[in-house]
Amino acid sequence: MKIQYASYQETIDFLQYAMNQHPNLIRLHSIGETWENRPIMMATISNDVAFADEKPGLLYTGSIHAREWIGNELAIKFIKYILDNYRVNPKLMDTLTRNTLYIVPCLNPDGFEYSRNHFSFWRKNRRVNGDGTFGVDLNRNFDSKFRKGGDSNSNTYGGPYPFSEPETRAIRDFVETHSNITVSLDYHSQGNVFFPAHKFNHEVEIEGTDLNILCANMNNEIKKVTGRQYGIHRGKPPANLIRGSGREYYYSKGILATVVEVGTRNIPDYMQNMAQSIDENIPALIHALSEAINYSQLAPKRIEGFTIKEIGIDTVTLEWVCPVKDDLYFEIYRSETNKNMCNEQTLVAITKSSEFTDVQLKSGQSYFYNIRAVDKVTKIKSPFSPELRLKTKLASNEFSMTLFPARQDVGYLAQNYINKNKEHFGYNSMFIGVNKKRGISYGVIRFDLSNLPDNSMIKNAKFSLYPMNRVNAKIEKFGEWSIDILDASQIIDIYDYDEIANADSICSLGQTIESDKMTQGIWSKWQFNGIERNVLDQLILNNSPEILLRIKGPTSLPLGNDSQIMQFDIGYGPFGSGLHYRPYLDLIYTQPAKTIEMSPAILNTIHPEFVQSEQLKSGFDQQGQIVYGQMAFALDVLPNPDTTVITQAYLQLNNKNYLTTSKDIRFTIELVELKDVDYKSVKQREKIEYIGYEISNEQLKDKSQHHFIFDSYSMQALERLHCENKPFYFIIRATAESQATNALVDFHGDNEEFKAKLIINYLERRKYALTQPKNLEVSIENKQVKLTWQNPDSADFVGSFVVRNRFHPPKSPFDGVKIYGGKDEYTFDNFGNANIPKYYSVFSYDNVPNYSAVTGIYYPQTQSINLEELDDDLPHELEDEDMFLGDD
Repeated sequence: MKIQYASYQETIDFLQYAMNQHPNLIRLHSIGETWENRPIMMATISNDVAFADEKPGLLYTGSIHAREWIGNELAIKFIKYILDNYRVNPKLMDTLTRNTLYIVPCLNPDGFEYSRNHFSFWRKNRRVNGDGTFGVDLNRNFDSKFRKGGDSNSNTYGGPYPFSEPETRAIRDFVETHSNITVSLDYHSQGNVFFPAHKFNHEVEIEGTDLNILCANMNNEIKKVTGRQYGIHRGKPPANLIRGSGREYYYSKGILATVVEVGTRNIPDYMQNMAQSIDENIPALIHALSEAINYSQLAPKRIEGFTIKEIGIDTVTLEWVCPVKDDLYFEIYRSETNKNMCNEQTLVAITKSSEFTDVQLKSGQSYFYNIRAVDKVTKIKSPFSPELRLKTKLASNEFSMTLFPARQDVGYLAQNYINKNKEHFGYNSMFIGVNKKRGISYGVIRFDLSNLPDNSMIKNAKFSLYPMNRVNAKIEKFGEWSIDILDASQIIDIYDYDEIANADSICSLGQTIESDKMTQGIWSKWQFNGIERNVLDQLILNNSPEILLRIKGPTSLPLGNDSQIMQFDIGYGPFGSGLHYRPYLDLIYTQPAKTIEMSPAILNTIHPEFVQSEQLKSGFDQQGQIVYGQMAFALDVLPNPDTTVITQAYLQLNNKNYLTTSKDIRFTIELVELKDVDYKSVKQREKIEYIGYEISNEQLKDKSQHHFIFDSYSMQALERLHCENKPFYFIIRATAESQATNALVDFHGDNEEFKAKLIINYLERRKYALTQPKNLEVSIENKQVKLTWQNPDSADFVGSFVVRNRFHPPKSPFDGVKIYGGKDEYTFDNFGNANIPKYYSVFSYDNVPNYSAVTGIYYPQTQSINLEELDDDLPHELEDEDMFLGDD
């Protein structure tokens, strides 16, 4: 297996050959020497390479860890791809004309050769430590929060001091003298995941959106080739942030930096798995290289003030500050998931305006918006503004509820840990799948349904789970993860492995997720289909207090493999990432409508010369003048307009007679504003809308009962009139294709079967939000940001929702990081960095929920808190072997 991979000398020979064959494209030089005097070779690749350093650049580094051979191998194959295609591929030619690729196939030549020839899984370089041990983990030796380790025998020993190693000094010196580098990709194995850089501040940075989108767009290119989906994961702030990493060093220099963990083994089968990894990553690399110029000084500035102007049921209006420059336009992207691509598939608008309204959206749906400016001459694009996140409002007949499991109701059961399984609930993570240590492991999550009204009917349901680590899913394209709904009434003890393992499934939930698509750092979501929603409806109808989910992965391992297990965050415990990483069940539901049948309070037949009360006739008199029928319905039978939502309305009319004429006479009904009941006032009436469709004389002959159904606009008009305490007036009007005389139809009689009726179906539901919270204040208590406020005084108050955003005041409860939701009047930002200014918003909500107008505050960082003190209060990266997130 090993001989198929290139040695370091073969890599140098290839680079030398490539330069000799393409001197205008490739320049080769050494940026330094290792402990064992090997040159650290870098290839500079750009069209007209003599001017390479004057163009925006992407820095590629590979195999900084000796056993991670993918970095070196991918570099060789990528360069070969460029040589074979740059003359015939216009996109690649344009990319190389505008950008420069700096590529170091192997940043750890000594360790790489030691791994190839002696110890396959050697990780460090080959420094002689002087105490009988060898090597420094080069990816712990940069000065980015360097932490000196005492155990030089450790695989992650960072060395005696930052940049103690010639390899890290070499790349540092190169970066320091090349300010044109805007993007850095550091290739590792294993995990099939992007690890974007961070600044150790436990919060999102201004470049966070750029990093996520860069990775998502690369991910899209990967998916085109193999269907594989990589994760995107910054790590788990505030714990387990790797120190001394090259990624963070590059990021500290203003470079957009990410680690790319490729494959599921350090040294996989070359012909199958390694070849797949290479083939899928080459298009992703080309995309990343094309983006280098968009983060350079040539690019337009990042758009400022990108925010939400208005949110509706099926529309959203966004706004931003327009730069003074006239040669820019703006690209707006929309997605239904976070960490998603921004490309032609998600581009929803190109505009020069400072405002955009998105239409035809779904009610109660999450949306994510991104914007960047584009120079219309050069086509160079700006960095992205911080992403906007929101939910559209619910439709008028909808309610929603987000359920989180209680601490004791979420965890995992392991086949080999029978006596400890109860301890796995509410603590750290769920480990689901199979490995030699645990045996088969199942996840268990119980959601309490008791707060749902008994007559709820589920319209939409979605279960979400956050995969935080897939490193122990070590087998390429093996196994699936799925969800079962279990019959909770048959389970005596949810902590009993055998009970859960052997429980019958009511049904499986949504689609299974294959191992290549079960990614860390990106929420996995299971959408309930119609059958699964019916199961939920039945549970609610039968007064079942809960829904019990079993999460399962593969239950067996192929020969020679020891693990295929995924780790999911549950939000609890010292390593849980808090409230916004807990599994949750999003429900949108409605309730059966109530029905009111209204009889007319007023009936009139209005002739040109007189009015007949208590009659409802319409048509033409003996002189051919129109005769109008008029109805009015009083409001005293309708409930409070503030809590009445009309879901359906129709008029039911019965014709006592029909016309014998052969003329085409038709009758329409109008909802009108009417003050006086006389012929002149009726002719000058203010029309609101036609109700339903006209009926012809032929239809009057065929049947005597007719239904005029209100459309959406008409129902809104009914609700408006109800709120304004105005009666509902209707006019029946006849039309004819030619002059008609003596043609009257009677639409109302004394007998019940002939009476006109207005039937209204309605829900009792608040239509308007509560008043917003008041007196929001911010302070520091025990090194944490504390927020206090005053909730509105209302019987319909359910809670307040607190969200933070570093870059703009959140105008939606979903535009940022959720801090709290509940009835208290205070909370702490447990995971925020008290050293960083930010915005906080508080929204009150009712049981719909309708969210109030925002009450916001700016936290200006009134005092400085030592980050080292914060870190000392947090668990560190090696305290729990199960928290290992990758091999970077």
